Amino acid sequence: MSRVVFLRHGQSSWNRERRFTGWVDVPLNAAGRRQAEQAGRLLAGKGFRFDVGFTSVLSRASETLDIVLASMGTPDAARIESTWRLNERHYGVLQGVPKAEARRRYGEEQMFRWVRSFDVAPPPLSGEELAKLRTDPLYADVDRRDLPATESLADTLARTLPFWEDSIAPAVRAGRSVLVVSHLNCVRALIRHFEDVSNESIATVSVHTGEPFVIDFGADLVPLRRYYLRFRPHLALTRLARKVGRRRKARAWLASEGVSSDA
Repeated sequence: MSRVVFLRHGQSSWNRERRFTGWVDVPLNAAGRRQAEQAGRLLAGKGFRFDVGFTSVLSRASETLDIVLASMGTPDAARIESTWRLNERHYGVLQGVPKAEARRRYGEEQMFRWVRSFDVAPPPLSGEELAKLRTDPLYADVDRRDLPATESLADTLARTLPFWEDSIAPAVRAGRSVLVVSHLNCVRALIRHFEDVSNESIATVSVHTGEPFVIDFGADLVPLRRYYLRFRPHLALTRLARKVGRRRKARAWLASEGVSSDA
């Protein structure tokens, strides 16, 4: 059996303010750094040691990884590889917008489709904003044509999956102990791929900041079990609906799409 620990970065100031972040490079806040320290202590207490760590080029993820390893007492033990392919989903024109404002502007149903469905993307960045992204030094080595103006979860999976197959999966098969510190939608996209979750049911899947999420894999990297180390997995619609404070409307939307709210 092989085991991979996935960790969504600690909280940032925009997470706290409930803004869409996406590819905007917002650093951890004090709470996020504490979450990363707590995750590192928890992992060390459970006997985890990592040979390799993978993360995005966004500072909230890379800083989380650094803090986790330092808190484990192994700051230099793991080989670190950063890639834009593990970046958060690109939210297009929603980036930087408070979520409450976006719901008022576009409506509850439309926001739910953009944020939680598999293959619907928000409106893209303007040409001026996309030009800024293409000149960002973080992406100097990336083909400009590969840099998105917006993404659905399907687009995020298409971006992330090649890195999983070319870099992470070979490390797992080689018996390396792997930690992936990334973002909400990268992990959601990979769960959808690993477990063949339906396009509709992926709307109910969420992952929380700073909580180590473990997937045990069998032969050929078939997932056998997924769980949080300390906290109960929150992969049901109830948690999602409570989080946005619109439980009834979320259920109604899923019902209109022919999806059971108990999925």
